[in-house]
Amino acid sequence: MFNVSLSGSKKAKTPGEVPGRDVLGAVPALALGTFAVGTDAFVVAGFLPELAADLGVPTATAGQAVTVFAASYALLSPVLATLAARLPRRRLLVGALVGLALANLASALAPDFAVLLASRVAAAAAAAAFTPNAGAVAAFLVRPQRRARALAVVVGGLTVATALGVPLGGLAGQWTGWRWALGAVAGLALLVAGAVAVLLPYLPGDPRVPLRERLAVLRRPAVRAILPLTVLGMAAAYTVYAYSVPALAAVGLTARDTAWALGLYGVGAILGNLAAGLATDRLGGVRVLTAGYVVMAAGLAGLGALAATGTHAPALVGLLMVAWGAGSWCQTPPQQHRLIAAAPGEAPLVVALNSSAIYIGIGTGTLIGGLTAGPGATTMYVVAAGLALLALAYLSLTAGERTTTS
Repeated sequence: MFNVSLSGSKKAKTPGEVPGRDVLGAVPALALGTFAVGTDAFVVAGFLPELAADLGVPTATAGQAVTVFAASYALLSPVLATLAARLPRRRLLVGALVGLALANLASALAPDFAVLLASRVAAAAAAAAFTPNAGAVAAFLVRPQRRARALAVVVGGLTVATALGVPLGGLAGQWTGWRWALGAVAGLALLVAGAVAVLLPYLPGDPRVPLRERLAVLRRPAVRAILPLTVLGMAAAYTVYAYSVPALAAVGLTARDTAWALGLYGVGAILGNLAAGLATDRLGGVRVLTAGYVVMAAGLAGLGALAATGTHAPALVGLLMVAWGAGSWCQTPPQQHRLIAAAPGEAPLVVALNSSAIYIGIGTGTLIGGLTAGPGATTMYVVAAGLALLALAYLSLTAGERTTTS
């Protein structure tokens, strides 16, 4: 693992022995970095119609910017983990954040949709280099008994981005334009890069592990059975998300109302994530996932019913958004739990593979959303609810691949 020192003249440290002043600043800085990454990944949803109109493409086509980001992240994450394994962690993390800033600046200045897509690939590469390593570094910096909390803080940046970053980005896009919103993400990434450069102690890289060896865990039947569920579940969660503005307009919300609706989705995401973490330890992953898919399907189907009937019920929409968010983001803790139980000696690797599966699901869902946007929001909601039920059916069929915690 890492040998920690604060400068070339300092004696190497063991895990958890870095001076407190460094740890106290570094872990929140890493969390702010994951907040920037999470905001960047989905902020486009808040101003999709404006972006589409400005670049002269249909809204359904513009939504593929989210698909491209997600697919690129999923594919590049294991490759970059292999190529960048030996880089010192501070250099890698700061470089990734600077890359994220430059990619967002390129997105903000994009003269056409092709340039925008290319810049989203670059942003995804930077995000894929930053997020897994930020979690690993945070876990190493603190004492063993505080590692779970450090990981929760860093991963919490992504969840908070779902709750606050995306709605705020949408508001910024409406008030100042989508280009300024992406520019703000670039500025945040640069600020965090500076903080990480100052606060993070020196950490050398790891030995390089060949990509083939990293992927060998996929030969395990239980791992092969569990990972497709992540793809299915996240596809259900994100079929509508990138098209939130037109989809919520179909249930009577204006573009400005979308911000508070997505905020309630984020509240549901935080609550679902926390509740799933607690419940998985007590009830097992399969039961938690079963409840989550039922809640998600109900939330999406309810929104579809409102869209189909033209019913205007803002309070009910808010409740259904919370259910959608909770069902979407309750998936990760039990899925990680099941994967670690299936391959306990390969925990970091299977968690990384699950992250790739999450982004494959997000990209797939956004692609399906674009294909169903033409028939209308009702179709999108119904298809998304159907995917949630399909995930539930797949779970029931594959739960027989036993692990000690499922």
